Amino acid sequence: MIPDMFTYTDKLLFMIINNLFEIERKAINNDDPINISRNIERMKGALAELKLFYEDPMGQAFKDTRTDLDVSISGESTDDLVVVEVIKPIIRIGGLEHSKVIQKGIVVVKSKGEGKLNV
Repeated sequence: MIPDMFTYTDKLLFMIINNLFEIERKAINNDDPINISRNIERMKGALAELKLFYEDPMGQAFKDTRTDLDVSISGESTDDLVVVEVIKPIIRIGGLEHSKVIQKGIVVVKSKGEGKLNV
């Protein structure tokens, strides 16, 4: 959920970024059948001009000290958790080395030891 401190325009930008993430994921999962990768990269470049970018945490380890994710745990175990599904990416503002999270990622995590991971 987007905090109330953001303007309507900010919220529209977040919607655009979340949808861009979904389009990129679908292009990757479907081997980019209509060659939209170039357009996706152009859109990401335009967002970078505004110092906005997103991070896809798929496959990353999860520790309970991590503050950039809202998590649902799949399965019984809470040991050795890994992100297995990304519902919304982490949206950041700033540069790659120093940035601020302006939208937490929403993810599902699962223990590495519990069956097949969808990474």
